[in-house]
Amino acid sequence: MFRALLVRSSYTSFLSRCATIAIRCPFYVSKRIAILQSNYIPWKGYFDLIRNVDEFILFDDVQYTRSDWRNRNKIKTPHGVRWLTIPVSTRGNLGQTIDQTIIGDPDWAAKHWEIIKFSYARSPCFGLYHEPIKDAFLGCTEQNLSRINQRFLAVICNLLGISTKISRSTEYRQVPGKTERLVSLCQQAGGSEYYSGPAGKDYIQPHLFEQAGIKLRFVDYSGYSEYPQLFPPFEHQVSILDLLFNTGPDALQYMKAF
Repeated sequence: MFRALLVRSSYTSFLSRCATIAIRCPFYVSKRIAILQSNYIPWKGYFDLIRNVDEFILFDDVQYTRSDWRNRNKIKTPHGVRWLTIPVSTRGNLGQTIDQTIIGDPDWAAKHWEIIKFSYARSPCFGLYHEPIKDAFLGCTEQNLSRINQRFLAVICNLLGISTKISRSTEYRQVPGKTERLVSLCQQAGGSEYYSGPAGKDYIQPHLFEQAGIKLRFVDYSGYSEYPQLFPPFEHQVSILDLLFNTGPDALQYMKAF
């Protein structure tokens, strides 16, 4: 018990010293950080978070969760909204992390591409992005879910003109504690501001960021404008591919700055 209190006290003291250094250093440069688990071809809000920070850290050494956005997302089709799910192997690996999760069907990418092509072939800007998106799917040989997600994030960021650095939490030293880990990742990456999704309000301890001299911001995903979308009624919560194929170079006009 005493040892645990001593460790926590030392860590709190360390955060305070870091905050003091940040304030006094004349060469201090602001750097915005976001930390989030990788998602499969995520929605526009995910990419808004990426483009509004200087470094986006994939938090993939945490537990993989079933029926979540890690290995699936939604698209619009002539028959309504449809899930695209990457099959993964979880038998006997209930405690596996995202970056330990392996694909269960080697043909998933070709199947997904055929569904996407069928659904969006008549969209206004399908021809603009057909080749790079096709290559991203049909050229995907990765067997690791985290690496697959990172591959698609990189391809789509390039199409959107987003140049944010994307790194991985495994590149940094680990510390215990949910909020403590986030603070530590920000510090190791040289961050002065941390951007969190709204769900972070349920577990983040703001005082730890304050002690470290890191500004904490919670983003707001409300207020998105609708864009010309096939197959009404309109749906915001679909993959960014829908926005790209429907609006092309105008996609950023329907995204947000936080």
